[in-house]
Amino acid sequence: EFVQKLFGELPVFFNDEDELRKIWGKPETRKALLESLNEKGYGPEQLKDIGTMIDAEKSDLYDVLAYIAFNLGPITRQERVDTYKDKILSGYDDRLQLFIDFVLRQYVQEGVGELDRDKLPHLLELKYQAVADAAKQLGGVSKISDAFVGFQKDLY
Repeated sequence: EFVQKLFGELPVFFNDEDELRKIWGKPETRKALLESLNEKGYGPEQLKDIGTMIDAEKSDLYDVLAYIAFNLGPITRQERVDTYKDKILSGYDDRLQLFIDFVLRQYVQEGVGELDRDKLPHLLELKYQAVADAAKQLGGVSKISDAFVGFQKDLY
């Protein structure tokens, strides 16, 4: 019943798979979508429960929404990374590739929350001990931020 209700309301949030992919591929629009879903009563716990029901515990919430809206079979976060990793890394220098690879491992382990822009300082500290050290090694905060946001469109 809950899934049927959500299915009926999803067109309010996105019209087709391409629009969902565009929304989900940018941290700001993904966060806005999740907040809108939460306001309608579809919070993280409810979406996680649906993921469990469809055997998608290791999948991205994107896959849960795509399953409900478009009947697309979910893939795991690891499968998603393995499929798109070459494309994701291709536009970055070796140092940024190492950082993005680290972020992707965190994403596989923890979920889509690791791709939120608010997580970036924490991820930099995890990998480099300090944001200033990361900025020095990777070419500046702006370059890091652009890469962090930029690679995500290729993940979906």
